[in-house]
Amino acid sequence: MAFDVSIITLFPDAFPGLLDVSILGRARGEGIWSLDVTDLRTFGLGKHRQVDEAPAGGGAGLVLRPDVAASALDSLERKDRPILYLSPRGQPFDQAMAQRFSEGPGLICFCGRFEGLDERVIEKRGMIEVSLGDFVLAGGEAAAQAVIESTVRLLPGVAGNKSSIEDESFSNGLLEYPQYTLPRIWENEGTPEVLLSGDHGKIAEWRLNRSKLLTEARRPDLWAAYLNGQDLRASETDDEHD
Repeated sequence: MAFDVSIITLFPDAFPGLLDVSILGRARGEGIWSLDVTDLRTFGLGKHRQVDEAPAGGGAGLVLRPDVAASALDSLERKDRPILYLSPRGQPFDQAMAQRFSEGPGLICFCGRFEGLDERVIEKRGMIEVSLGDFVLAGGEAAAQAVIESTVRLLPGVAGNKSSIEDESFSNGLLEYPQYTLPRIWENEGTPEVLLSGDHGKIAEWRLNRSKLLTEARRPDLWAAYLNGQDLRASETDDEHD
């Protein structure tokens, strides 16, 4: 069964975009996942296919109508797929969320525009609001592509090398360790000797230590969560011996 992704957008020409290059494009060609794009404008009202109205209560900008959005959503076969609404007020998207999504049948992504989407359709259709971070984009298309890419690359057969996914940033709660390749010496900087030692135990230890140092320095939030997780595991182990 393919992992089925559906997009609802006012700018269908934005897709597939980056979702059709490299491993994602190859995987789609092999039938590992599928992509269909729905133009929200086709569900607009009247001669001009209107999709938005002024916000109730006044204010700047326009808001996407719930009836138009619902018509587009209801035209799709749900198949137990979560409906994501890309929004700066949503849940912060992370690797754990991508992993959960990748274990399901697919995704439906609604790309917002203007001042947002009428709250009623968000609630009535059980949409999950997802955010890439504390910043605002012109629309949800770029965010949808990021969410889809990070999810689809976790599907079996997409990335090719399973260990490369397991070792990367966030997979164990830490940032990824520094990487080196040829030439061994570049601009008078050498490659760490331990990586050339052939001692896989020492290499693993070095990489873990560098991951910890990077995470502590650059992402105190991740570091605190990692330490908390370590403390929880230690207490659980202690309980087993009581």
